[in-house]
Amino acid sequence: MTIESFNTGWTVRTQASVFEQVAGPSVEPPPVTLPHDALISQERAPENGPGRAFFPSGCFLYEKAFEAPEEWRTKRVAVEFQGVYRDAAVFVNDVAAYHRPYGYSWFQVELDPYLRYGQTNTIRVEARSHLDSRWYTGAGIYRDTRLIVCELVHIASHGLRVTTPDIDAERAVVETAVEVRNDGLSTETVELTVQISDETGAVVAAGSAPVTTRAGHSTTARVRTYVYEPKLWSPDTPHLYTATATLRAGEIPIDTRRTGFGVRTLQVDPRHGLRINGESVKLRGACVHHDNGILGAAAIGRAEQRKVELLKQAGFNAIRSAHNPLSDAMLEACDRVGMLVMDEAFDVWTVPKSQNDYTLAFPEWWERDIEAMVAKDLNHPSVIMYSIGNEIPETGDRLGAELGRRLAEKIRSLDSTRFVTNGINGMVSTFDEVAKLVRETRRANDANPDAGVNELMAAERQMQHEHNMSQVVTDRTAESFSVLDIAGINYGDSRYELDKKLFPNRVIVGSETFPRRIAEAWPIVLANPHVIGDFTWTGLDYLGEVGVGRAQYTDTPHRFEASFPWITAWCGDLDITGYRRPASYFREIVFGLSTEPYIAVQDPDSFERTRTDAPWSWSESIASWTWAAKPGTPIRVEVYSDADEIELLLDGEIIARRPVGEKEALTALFDIAYQPGELAAVAYRDGRETGRRALRSADGATRLTATAERAALEASDSDLAYIAIELRDANGTLVTCDDRRVRVTVEGAGILQGLGSARPDNTERYDSAEHTTFHGRALAVVRPTGAGSITVSVETDGQEPVLVRLSAI
Repeated sequence: MTIESFNTGWTVRTQASVFEQVAGPSVEPPPVTLPHDALISQERAPENGPGRAFFPSGCFLYEKAFEAPEEWRTKRVAVEFQGVYRDAAVFVNDVAAYHRPYGYSWFQVELDPYLRYGQTNTIRVEARSHLDSRWYTGAGIYRDTRLIVCELVHIASHGLRVTTPDIDAERAVVETAVEVRNDGLSTETVELTVQISDETGAVVAAGSAPVTTRAGHSTTARVRTYVYEPKLWSPDTPHLYTATATLRAGEIPIDTRRTGFGVRTLQVDPRHGLRINGESVKLRGACVHHDNGILGAAAIGRAEQRKVELLKQAGFNAIRSAHNPLSDAMLEACDRVGMLVMDEAFDVWTVPKSQNDYTLAFPEWWERDIEAMVAKDLNHPSVIMYSIGNEIPETGDRLGAELGRRLAEKIRSLDSTRFVTNGINGMVSTFDEVAKLVRETRRANDANPDAGVNELMAAERQMQHEHNMSQVVTDRTAESFSVLDIAGINYGDSRYELDKKLFPNRVIVGSETFPRRIAEAWPIVLANPHVIGDFTWTGLDYLGEVGVGRAQYTDTPHRFEASFPWITAWCGDLDITGYRRPASYFREIVFGLSTEPYIAVQDPDSFERTRTDAPWSWSESIASWTWAAKPGTPIRVEVYSDADEIELLLDGEIIARRPVGEKEALTALFDIAYQPGELAAVAYRDGRETGRRALRSADGATRLTATAERAALEASDSDLAYIAIELRDANGTLVTCDDRRVRVTVEGAGILQGLGSARPDNTERYDSAEHTTFHGRALAVVRPTGAGSITVSVETDGQEPVLVRLSAI
């Protein structure tokens, strides 16, 4: 049995119809290595719409030639696709072999009926993306592929399942369930052995069993072993074990599969909340879309790992996949790093939210897609709950609740070891009632000739708050909540304490929350054991839903989404290149993870403008005291702190002292005159200094720098080198007001996979070798093409190139 990457040797091109295929492409299609996003290289245009970041629709054709040696004739051969967006149609030697509508499910294509042994074979995958989502989805074979060649008697794909049903300090019971499949013509008996290894590779438990399978059937064999003095998996101590299952015919091994797993217990109740290994845990959560910023939707292993690492460093201990199942690579990263996961199945059921969305396939395919999600997640200790949906309108209807019950019970039939939730939004569940309330609110405000945008928005937000607490929402969502283990509530923290009284057995998670409400909402989470955590929208900025978190002002029309050329939502704690924004540092203070004050400075150009932000917005501020403004220009300084008071100093002289802390929403505001130099904030509690932070203005000539996160890479299609490109002065201060166009050249055993900045209204491409910095920063991503040395040259006009040397081993 062999399992190997099938990611190389592909080509990709656009295709409109079969007639194009017959005529052949006008130019040779370019080679690509998977995972690959075909959409990120397409031209954006205003007519394509803001939800998908103004990227077009399209049909993309992937092709690959491969050899099928004669010895495969007596084996089983398959290709596993971990994700194709979407409506994947797979052809082997020009014969239709498989179809999968959902873009986020893994699937396996059996090649045996179509192969020409001893010859060159072709596989073709068609993927389509047509106005089918509310965010940027990417398109194509954007997750990994694997070629699987095994004997007729073999372990089925995702047929190795490990559970730990009984754990104490002395030992952990490890039950390994192995699905053995017999595709031969006779009954066979094989020996199954299971070994459990710790992180050092030492075997800590083993067991075996004979397994008989009838021809054309499969059976599940279970081996029960015991790990003594187990090391438990948790977010703080993510210890992992490996289970290796081997089938032998006599003394000859015929199949081997491995999987990582963790030993941990899960409990939940209204008195203690969520407990992992007996200890209560509050979820400091982030909703996360599946794109990887300037790489588009390509789920390259290192990109997924880096994403989890950055979120963990920013203070999060949990993520919610929004709004689709995570990739294998992302789940493996969560296991290693120690990140808890709410893996979400769907954004829609039967009521559409976009043209041509998954509602067209849901009735026929939802059970198979649930099965795929659970099969993928089973052995990952990071996964603690499944979500069956996000803001599903049907949850306010009794037959919709009945459908939700079927989804929940389907999951429980496949995996009873985890919890089931659903991100229910009381407004969405009662849209018909909300429409009436909005009309009434607007009529009332229109009656006031002096009513402005601010007043109308404030009235509707208050209406939302009150409506979420209404009897209508209580009654119409009661059954949908009752089918769940944990009630996921989107934008409804007003229900937390209310539901404690109305539904004393209800355990709640804030499955999606406004970032600006964290200072008010988190104390409520801490004070109520039945509320197990908060998931902000969103942890990382993402492509699509453009500008929903941008700053807006009364002197411009208020719109939910921005116009072209906006490309990102601009509502993440981290931007698309991975740098933390001020909201992230504010959240860290709210979580109690930092006691140092943090300084953020608003753009002086917006000083006299009145904001009308959406609730996903943050101020237009950055941690910089370098501005292209004349001395004396008025500027607003924000200081975040959980202390009592903040003292602001400029070049050592006290400017002002302001109260801060919980009564002031952990923020002190200072309106001062801009003057280059050193701006410092000193925090005081009970009159004593508890911390300080300073910003310094850049001074003198700007120099270009380039620094790789890691210089040593694996010679693998799953690894990447991230290179931070920055503009700094001689003292190392970031120059945020003198952006430059940079050029990147890669030589040796690597290619430039992406180059870009975090600019949310970007007109530049991410697949070009040139890009302009944003607030002094850009990011280059290099992908190895094999073993060897890689030289990356970064340059800008008027300066010597900066060289970064990498090695792929």
